[in-house]
Amino acid sequence: MRVDPAARIDGHIGVPGDKSISHRAALIGALSDGETRITRFGRSADTESTLAAVRALGAGVDELDVDTVVVEGVGVRGFRDAAVDCGNAGTLARLLTGILAYQDGRFELSGDDSLSRRPMRRVTEPLEQMGAHVDATDGHLPLVVEGAELEGIEYELPVASAQVKSAVLFAGLGARSSTTVVEPTPTRDHTELMLQAAGAHVTRRPGSVTVQPAERLHLPEVVVPGDISSAAPFLVAATLVPGSTLTVHDIGLNPRRTGILDVLERMGARVGVLNKHRVAGELIGDVEVSAQPLVATRIEAAEVPRLVDELPLVALLGAFARGTTEVTGAEELRAKESDRIETVTAAMRAIGVRITARPDGFAVRGTPARPRGGTIDAAGDHRIAMLGAVAGVVSREGVRIEGAESVAISFPGFFDLLDSIRQ
Repeated sequence: MRVDPAARIDGHIGVPGDKSISHRAALIGALSDGETRITRFGRSADTESTLAAVRALGAGVDELDVDTVVVEGVGVRGFRDAAVDCGNAGTLARLLTGILAYQDGRFELSGDDSLSRRPMRRVTEPLEQMGAHVDATDGHLPLVVEGAELEGIEYELPVASAQVKSAVLFAGLGARSSTTVVEPTPTRDHTELMLQAAGAHVTRRPGSVTVQPAERLHLPEVVVPGDISSAAPFLVAATLVPGSTLTVHDIGLNPRRTGILDVLERMGARVGVLNKHRVAGELIGDVEVSAQPLVATRIEAAEVPRLVDELPLVALLGAFARGTTEVTGAEELRAKESDRIETVTAAMRAIGVRITARPDGFAVRGTPARPRGGTIDAAGDHRIAMLGAVAGVVSREGVRIEGAESVAISFPGFFDLLDSIRQ
């Protein structure tokens, strides 16, 4: 795929439903009694893997249209023996391991080559402390879970991870006593919000969350907001192309996910948030950005969980900013679909950006000129493919993206939507 430079980015758009929330809606719907109607379900290869997984485990899935899914739940302990292919969906693999830890049966989880290289021990270790029987392959997929009687624990996350937190909380639903997760830095809290909406007894305190064992869940409806991670490439493109103004409507504004908006503002972009409202505990609204000259910024460990998926785009913002933009405390980037510190560094260097990789992040030295362009290898990583597309729009000569098809992992219509707003 080749993406040529744009003279301006302009328009009003919507983006697919939030991938994190869509995963959780399908899983909690499957654990519930009765039907869960999911509106604006975020269609992607990853979330299709989750629908296939809950079907395999015995839940019913009725796809009414492209945006609406109804899940017929089997109850908190109703999953049946199954082999589940998680595809490339790390969220599915980790959260589902927690759910299966207390089910009555034997379950096999596998994934594609990329997912099979990603670490699972961070999930299996706390589950084993609870009494789970998990046989992983050197800490990776494939793995086998055999249902066991679990005891609640208090677990302090060694690194901030919403996936690990969620896996332990899900396991806590089937434990014999309360389960508490202590997190060093706040991470996305979609699991806690949705479990509360489904009737689980969840107690939230500064720095921790506790869930009690649950006999029954009931989640009649979920309205999924637009995914801010899917909106971010368009917001960054409009920030960087002079004369641009873009509005993205009805996106999730959960404060644990909006780090990219804070970064854009402090770098000098004009950011407006309009029409804010709540649906099932989640804050939703419209975001408008306009291009402005940028200044460099520094992102440290405490901020990383709020924009971990958007950090590749920060490298491109830094290329246009006055000064040196630094990202530190982001070791988690090395455990994504690719080693994103290395793939971001390689991608930016390939188009003429001055970037230096560090063990826990990178530093980008800004220049007043647009990057020249070139060829970027997405390395099978959807976030790098999107980064390459935005780089093409803001470059002087355009960018060829190798492996551009990987965007389908999270956003199949990405390139068509990008074409619709370029002038």
